[in-house]
This record gives sequence, C-alpha cells and structure tokens, in this order.
Amino acid sequence: MKILFVGDVVGSIGIKAIETYLPEIKKKVKPQLTIVNGENAAGGKGTKEPDYQKITRAGADVVTGGNHTWDKREILDFIDDPKKNILRPYNFSGENVPGRGFLKIKVNTKEVYVINMQGTALMQPLDNPFIAADKLVAKLDKDAIKFVDFHAETTSEKIAFANYMVGRVSAVCGTHTHVQTNDAQVINKQTAYLTDVGMTGSYDGILGDKKEPIINRFLTQRPNKFDVDEDGRMQIGFAVIDINDQTNNARSIKNYVITPNNQSFLN
Repeated sequence: MKILFVGDVVGSIGIKAIETYLPEIKKKVKPQLTIVNGENAAGGKGTKEPDYQKITRAGADVVTGGNHTWDKREILDFIDDPKKNILRPYNFSGENVPGRGFLKIKVNTKEVYVINMQGTALMQPLDNPFIAADKLVAKLDKDAIKFVDFHAETTSEKIAFANYMVGRVSAVCGTHTHVQTNDAQVINKQTAYLTDVGMTGSYDGILGDKKEPIINRFLTQRPNKFDVDEDGRMQIGFAVIDINDQTNNARSIKNYVITPNNQSFLN
C-alpha cells in the first residue's frame, strides 16, 4: 500500500500547483491512496467547495483540514456531505461539531482510516489530541491501516505524538508550519513519521504569503495584513509512505519538494 500525502495547499497558486504536479507525481509513484491538506486553499485561510472540487479532480482521494478549517463559513455548506471526503480535526471541542474528524475508505480489499488531529501547543485549546487519539483508535478496526495528519505548531508535540502512537497507527505526518523537515523515519519498524510535509503554493513568498508585509511586521512589530503570493513560482511538498498491508507497519517514508530549482523528481 502506497499513500501519497501532500502538504498545505495555499491559495489559488497552491491549487494550480496541485493541478500541475499531482497527476505527474501520481504517474510516477502509483499510490493507492492520495491525501491532500487543503485548509489554506481559499485565499490562504479555509476551504470552499470549488477548492475541494479542484483538488479532488486533480487526484486527491481525501482532503484534510486544520486550524483554518472554519475560516470560510462556506465550508458549512458541504462539510457534512457524506459524499465529500473532507475532514476537520477530530479533537475540536464540543458536541455536534460539523463534519468528520476521520473517515474509512476501502482501497482494493484493504480498509484505511484517515484521521485528522490538531495539536494544542501554541495553538487553539482543543481537546487533548493524545487522549482523543487514544479513545478513537481503540474503537477502530485493528486490521485496518491508520494514517494521521497531525496539524500542529511545535516539533516536540508532533514527535511526542508519533512516539505515543507507535504500533497503533501506520503513519503520522505533520502539517501546519509550511516548511518541510528532513526527519522522515519509520519508528520501531512500525510507524512512519515526518514532522512536517511542507506546503504547496508560492516558492517565492514566505510560507506562501507575500514577503513584504511579513518583513515589515518584523521590522515594525505592528500588525499587518498578509496576502497569498499568487504571482510567485510554484512548489509542492509531499511524502510517499509504503505500508505492509498484511501487518499495517510502514516499510518506508520518503519526503520530496518540487520547486522551480529542483525538478529532479519528475525526470
């Protein structure tokens, strides 16, 4: 079982990068399941239905979310549609939260759970993701593969979560920081891990946004409006996880970034 996971899609340029690169990546990787984090697709914050449709038409089977899930109220128009494979973090607090935090998808004859969790260190005070994952995984089919998009700020929380879930999930891949890390590994020959898969959007911006307002904020220490760098050159960050579908243990995880200066993956 090969799972292709693509990092945070930022703005229209991120969707363009998905439409441009994802079909080519899939031809080369031949994944059985493709997951894309789309929480920044609508102008850098949130996801609208046309964004979801473009990402899935380009080849995504599941679209995950994060702390910007609710930033576009239009998501409420389709997040509860059972035909839409879109997720929000499972550990949002309260009852009757719209949408789903996980879903089960059948790939050939194998069942795969895609789980979306959000960290709490330096982020919103959601329900504890460690305890939430404990309770959730205990209820799920033990014979199924389990993939977690862990949307979190700090490296320590991501690493701790992965080590806590070793042997109980097949993969934990981090999102949110928009900078791909170089620590892809299989922990204890069981659980694939990457602290952050990176972002999909403008290569020329800062975390996908225009440079100048961000630099000015650091210079002046005053608030500034950030806008997606829609005129930059494209990049896409992703990881490929190979999982033994008999044991549900990961065999390998490899991380990649395609940029204007690095097209080697496509050659």
